[in-house]
Amino acid sequence: MQINEGHNRPCFADPFLQWSQWQLLDSLLPTGGFAHSFGLEAAVQSHLVSNSDDLKTFVIHVLENTGSLLLPFVYSASMLPNLETWHKLDKILDATLTNEVGRKASISQGSALMRVASAVFSEVPSLKTMRDASLNLGLGTVSFHHAPVFGLICGALGFDSASSQRAYMFITMRDVVSAATRLNLIGPLGAALLQHQVAPIAEVILEKWMNRAVEEACQTMPLLDTVQGCHGYLFSRLFSS
Repeated sequence: MQINEGHNRPCFADPFLQWSQWQLLDSLLPTGGFAHSFGLEAAVQSHLVSNSDDLKTFVIHVLENTGSLLLPFVYSASMLPNLETWHKLDKILDATLTNEVGRKASISQGSALMRVASAVFSEVPSLKTMRDASLNLGLGTVSFHHAPVFGLICGALGFDSASSQRAYMFITMRDVVSAATRLNLIGPLGAALLQHQVAPIAEVILEKWMNRAVEEACQTMPLLDTVQGCHGYLFSRLFSS
């Protein structure tokens, strides 16, 4: 897939859009991200994660997998934030994800994010137009996977490609660490410290995987994918995935 290298606008170029850009990353935006643990709950119950060191390793592995598999979709969508590109990326990612639990989580989060963004960010009417056009195509035609939707919204709100990808890594790390606090693996202060400690590692991972075409998307941590796929078999669970 060809990428328009000219679409690399400086982030925060429009003062008004800064407020929308910050709101997109705000945990108060009701996108349903906190209903998902990225496989952490299943990892805890299978005793792959049992202490703070295990948790830190798990977070890093999730970020590595996010960088290798999903950043190409965020990048491509943010560079060309239009309906045709988004639909193409959505179909490719739907065919790429083999883990049914992760696939459903991606669709659930992406659908919620697109619904909220099209309603909240009224200064970008194209978001509502693209959502309505996609819904009118019929059930199942567009899956609304999270990574392409996030990249699309970032591009529409004026994020440059690097900031779009960094933002996606940030919300992934934020949501995994948040899930850890609700699973009582770590306290609020410890969670904040962990997020700060992992940030430099996340930046290294970002630099390793950023600006890649979707043809290069790959799974680097298959064990995490397998563990997340077991989530549906848990006898009791707090999270949807």
